[in-house]
Amino acid sequence: MHIGGFQKNSLIDFPETIACIIFTQGCNFICPYCHNPDLVVSPLKRAYDFYDENRIFKFLEARKGLLEGVVITGGEPTLQKDLIKFCEKIKNSGYKIKLDSNGTHPEILATLCNNNLVDFISMDIKTTLENYNLVTPGQFDTKKITKSIQILMEKAPLYEFRTTCSRPFVNKKIMANIGKMIKGASKYILQKCSRNVKVLAPDFLKSDNDFFSDEQMLELKTVIDNYVLSSIVR
Repeated sequence: MHIGGFQKNSLIDFPETIACIIFTQGCNFICPYCHNPDLVVSPLKRAYDFYDENRIFKFLEARKGLLEGVVITGGEPTLQKDLIKFCEKIKNSGYKIKLDSNGTHPEILATLCNNNLVDFISMDIKTTLENYNLVTPGQFDTKKITKSIQILMEKAPLYEFRTTCSRPFVNKKIMANIGKMIKGASKYILQKCSRNVKVLAPDFLKSDNDFFSDEQMLELKTVIDNYVLSSIVR
């Protein structure tokens, strides 16, 4: 595993679970608002050593009874070739796992679910399928997103879909189309796009029109509520 970051404790990233967070290195998307830009580039381009996987497992062994879960996020974790084995090792250590993913590798999500290697999956939905070219560096088969949605709704023990809300990726019409993609989903998170963090494309922060007010976020929530069982503005 190429690990680009590690947080020893979190009370908010894994619902109802005290967890640590593992940040994997590398992502296949180029979302301009990404607030983990240092994790986007591929491992071969990094200048410093990665976190030692063995040290993390020693930490987990020492924290048994204090920690309950492990969040694996990124970057995009499903790009890691040994993710399955890594999850197996965490589960064998007695921890629950939450995985954050952009849904571009449905076959990995299916394997994790079928083998009971995840307890919670949070999947980002960036925009409508026809607009995914705004966040991908090259050609991308959006059928993978549709397949991942299906896998989560049918196989994941617990799941949520979430969207970072900013223009041009989201508006009311786009939100309605996202709703149709995930109709009947149990939980959907609308994340307000932050302007107070380091992002992948700093110029993106300069246009006030790209960002939604609190009132506008609630309007988007009203749209998605027609399609999902519950939604939260975060």
